[in-house]
Amino acid sequence: MMEPIESVFPRGGENEAYAAYFVGTSYLNILSTQGVVIGNVTFEPGCRNNWHIHHAKSGGGQILLCTAGRGWYQEWGKPARALKPGDVVNIPPELKHWHGAAKDSWFAHLAVEVPGEDTANEWCEPVSEQEYNSLEG
Repeated sequence: MMEPIESVFPRGGENEAYAAYFVGTSYLNILSTQGVVIGNVTFEPGCRNNWHIHHAKSGGGQILLCTAGRGWYQEWGKPARALKPGDVVNIPPELKHWHGAAKDSWFAHLAVEVPGEDTANEWCEPVSEQEYNSLEG
């Protein structure tokens, strides 16, 4: 296994609370719950979360601030986008998507939960091995 990446923010413990919605091991460190929830999420190589949707009656969604390593982001029905430190992903509510590490790299991002009314996450199916393994870059 590759050595973990260095990140500006502490990695945190294993993300056991959400492990059922990830393929592989991720780590979570909640950095803020004041006004805006911000979590530092770190993915081991090959780790990714399931397809999911951030629901909201108004407002809502998520912003990813990529901080270390290499990863992927994909919206339902669109090609995957390679991610690197400094990339920003604005995810509107009601959009099915997933994100995670590249096969050969650790990856970390800050997940910023956009405040909204009646917000909830819907976890869907895992990203298929075939689909994930076809990603290059």
